[in-house]
Amino acid sequence: MKKKVISCMLAVSMLATVVSGCGSKPDSGGKSVAAGGKESQSTTQSSETAGGEDGQAGASKYQTTYGSKTFDNVTITVELFDRSNAPDGSTITENKWTEYVNQEMNKVGINVEFVPVPRWDEVTKMQSMVAGQTAPDLTLTYTYAYAEEYFNQGGIWDLSEFIDGPDQALNMKEYLGQEVLDIGRNSSGSLYGIVAKRATTAKSNMFLRKDWMDDLNLSVPTTPDELYNVVEQMTKNNPDNRSDVLGMIIWNAWNLRMAFSKIAGDPVAVEIAGTEDAIQDYYDEGMKDYYRFMNMMYNNGLLNQEYYTMSEDNFKSYIVTGAAASFEYSVNGSVDVLRGSLLKTLQENDPGADIISIPPLKNVNDGKQYSAAYASGGLIAFCPKTADEETVEACMTYLDWMCTKEGGHVLYHGFEGEHYEYDSNGVPVVKDAEYNTKDKDWIRADIFLVGNQGYFATVDDFNACTAKEAPGYEDHVVANYENAMIGTLNHDSTYTSPSTPELITDINLVKDEYQVKCITCPAEQFEQTYDEYLEQLKNAGVQTIIDERTEHAGN
Repeated sequence: MKKKVISCMLAVSMLATVVSGCGSKPDSGGKSVAAGGKESQSTTQSSETAGGEDGQAGASKYQTTYGSKTFDNVTITVELFDRSNAPDGSTITENKWTEYVNQEMNKVGINVEFVPVPRWDEVTKMQSMVAGQTAPDLTLTYTYAYAEEYFNQGGIWDLSEFIDGPDQALNMKEYLGQEVLDIGRNSSGSLYGIVAKRATTAKSNMFLRKDWMDDLNLSVPTTPDELYNVVEQMTKNNPDNRSDVLGMIIWNAWNLRMAFSKIAGDPVAVEIAGTEDAIQDYYDEGMKDYYRFMNMMYNNGLLNQEYYTMSEDNFKSYIVTGAAASFEYSVNGSVDVLRGSLLKTLQENDPGADIISIPPLKNVNDGKQYSAAYASGGLIAFCPKTADEETVEACMTYLDWMCTKEGGHVLYHGFEGEHYEYDSNGVPVVKDAEYNTKDKDWIRADIFLVGNQGYFATVDDFNACTAKEAPGYEDHVVANYENAMIGTLNHDSTYTSPSTPELITDINLVKDEYQVKCITCPAEQFEQTYDEYLEQLKNAGVQTIIDERTEHAGN
């Protein structure tokens, strides 16, 4: 596996030597839009005559504000995450919403072809496509370090010349804002990708079976020790007399890790640790106690014994069939329609069942509550050098369109009167949640590339709208988002140190191997196994990244 990943990265490196810069394209005669109605000049290149039909001089070379230029039947390929959830009669690439995209983009001479990629294999698939020079013109990832590494190797475009001009990407600039746009820049100011804006930074919830807790007269746990007791009681004294109960199933453990962290109260140390588990494991001494806790749960039969081979579909199946006593999952994951309305499905099988989220556990070191939180940016979209410059220009126009009401708002919320009506506060309120689930919700989050969790002006709008999307579970939604934002929020870092792209693949290979070993080894082998883990991380170069992040945090 290690050799396979490294060979992919080497192939990407070769890409830089075989791809040469593209020449200037012939002008297509489109009109340019200048901010404030004035002649404008790109901030990243010399002023050129656009040569548009109005003959305006001083406009940016590339026109990427939707409607400012008509292209000559340019086709762009766009990655689309595939969750294998398309309703009957539709596919991930052929449906009402991909047709709408092309209807609107055809108005400016752009055709969009979608390239489906399995959501949970996106990194591996991306690495393979980029290495083989088959990646879509707009390629996606949540791992910024990979995108930056491809840029450093010369394999993807610097988008600043398409975006930074005062007449370029005006809708994108207004919707995303400069802070989010700058997440996709390196230290030299090059823009290697367009980062999506998050509607909320709420990230994670710990969930428990409320009905089982009530039957056993158990209180909501507030510490890791209390959580352990609650999970053990629900597993070994299950009130439904089930023998197949999994006390806890692991999908992510963002907030649970916070309960053991020794640096959670130090913003500088949190910035140094960053968002990679392996970096935090090495830098934060509290992580040893976290893995010891998980090891104890595993050896006591409270964890799924094969958790490390579990797919997300398997994870969800344990929940909806009533086999899970507790789990940590993405925020609102218990009732989120995108993730399958898990509680609703569970209650169809067991009407008396209930799942609640709980506030973050008190930290074992200082007794305070900490919540892991997303950064203000979500996924990043970048353009490989296999796309020529006019294709990149069209790609940026496509993303700019997504920042409009006719673009992103429709893709996420649908059409007024069919999918929603506005309430007195101007917030779109779902008309028929069941209809929306089948018609658009299954694809909306993945086709809308410039906003994670939706097209919203404010967090309050997001919360109000999201609560209305789960009829009968509004209180669950409100509680989930409230619980995810309790205590000190430790936001994901968006900084990528210079050596991270080069080292992170080998570091993650060590992490993937030893995180499983640390949790599943016999208790008497834990100390030795964890020490080996840290030593292997050191050998993989983790200290170099920490040194670079320490220097950055001190500046």
